[in-house]
Amino acid sequence: MDVGINKKNLLDISYERLCQCKPSNINCLTAKEWLRNQLGVWQFTYEKRDIRDKSTHPATFPISLAKKVIELFTHMGELVVDPFVGSGTTLVAAMDANRNAVGFDLQSSYIELCKTRLTNGHLHNMSKQTPIQDDAKNIHEYFKEETVSLIWTSPPYANLLNRQRKNKSRRDRKNEQLDKVEQYSQDERDLGIMSIDDYTIAMGDIFESMLPLLKPKAHCVINVPDMWWENERITIHISLVQELRRRGYELRNIIIWDRTNIVNKIGIFGWPSNYITMGVTFEYLLDFWRPPK
Repeated sequence: MDVGINKKNLLDISYERLCQCKPSNINCLTAKEWLRNQLGVWQFTYEKRDIRDKSTHPATFPISLAKKVIELFTHMGELVVDPFVGSGTTLVAAMDANRNAVGFDLQSSYIELCKTRLTNGHLHNMSKQTPIQDDAKNIHEYFKEETVSLIWTSPPYANLLNRQRKNKSRRDRKNEQLDKVEQYSQDERDLGIMSIDDYTIAMGDIFESMLPLLKPKAHCVINVPDMWWENERITIHISLVQELRRRGYELRNIIIWDRTNIVNKIGIFGWPSNYITMGVTFEYLLDFWRPPK
């Protein structure tokens, strides 16, 4: 894809290291901290600053998850981009970790939420976090090539949320989510209203346009679940792996986000005749990088 060289919205934001690490190091972690990241199954807990109210945002993740990914694949002062920033958790985590970060979202309400969450920043922090209302397909206009050290995001999950909730995986089905449609919007540009085939192509277009922004060997980590649709398993993670490989990314790792410690009152799903694993208990962290030249 030819994204051109005209950067009409070029941002003035730093992307250089602030640390004294060796040039070959991919992060600022000590050997002991590095060791804790070797296991391919991760668990996280929420803190007070996390957003858990689905009426505020239907699909959030813990600050601790974003911070771990950011600290694993960047140095202090480097630049992180979240193309689907939502409630702004990536920006909060980047602020905590002293990384520069820019997040994009279609919805003005989420951009305002990001700004609110960033108002309690650290006074000693030398980094900058910026939320921008724009379509992810325009991100390549905001940055010079080979300046981004990490793309990290939890994108819309095709049309997973764009249907009435039946709470089949919940023991208490008659809760406040029953029969609600929790999709972010019905904007025609929203990836969350697309079929899996259209979604996969749209994601490929977006991430292909961002590939030149990444430094060689810089990582791109995408958080997605799979989904069940009319008794068929829709393997979003496989679709994205195949598509991003086709667009020039190299898959490095698949990490499991084990959510069993934060999921309560799981229902009896499929018993006794149809064995179905519940997507609420785990998600995938797809770790790609831009191949070295």
